[in-house]
Amino acid sequence: MTALAVEIERSDSEARRHFTVEVGEPTMVLDVLLALQRTDASLAFRYSCRVAMCGTCTIRVDGRPVLACRTPVLLGADGLLLEPLAGLPVVRDLIVDTTPFSTAWRSVEPWFTPRADAEPRVLAADDPSREAIESGLDCISCGACWTACDLAGAEHRFLGPAALNRAMTLAADARDGARDRRLRLVSQEGGVTRCHYIHGCSGACPKGIDPAASIRRLRRWSIGAGR
Repeated sequence: MTALAVEIERSDSEARRHFTVEVGEPTMVLDVLLALQRTDASLAFRYSCRVAMCGTCTIRVDGRPVLACRTPVLLGADGLLLEPLAGLPVVRDLIVDTTPFSTAWRSVEPWFTPRADAEPRVLAADDPSREAIESGLDCISCGACWTACDLAGAEHRFLGPAALNRAMTLAADARDGARDRRLRLVSQEGGVTRCHYIHGCSGACPKGIDPAASIRRLRRWSIGAGR
């Protein structure tokens, strides 16, 4: 076991910020948080599934947005700095209000709308649209890409990487009947033209999605450049 120094950004300026915890290998950041909560029951954070599927445990670790449940603590590290996600209002300690993220997500109408003129069908394995669709399907709405994007968190009315990635996966699907409407939605102010392609979103995604590539596809489609 190794002693690890942990500093946590707290919403209460009087709350304890500095801790020391014994860690072994392997230890995830979430394990550290659970151990610290046994020391200070007032420490607030979210988690649920513990298998990188729900996205609720996303925080910043040493400045990087990560899933606490799947981020290992490196033995020998000088310490950990744990902070809430940037670009979202803090509710308490490491818990943030995800309303801005959710509002942007809903604004692209992220639900599948079956075409009225087509029979329901499963895409064939060799369907050319599968590559684009499957490249964005693993999003768990964790918000890591949002906090890694300076535009999304700075109230520039940018829809953000996750919402635009979701719009791309639906627009790529020939079975969806709302493609034209969705492309109009993402072409408005705050949509695909607002992205600066810094690629922070793609680097931060814990599921390996490339939202920047999705946004490039959407931009091409929005000007009529095919699928």
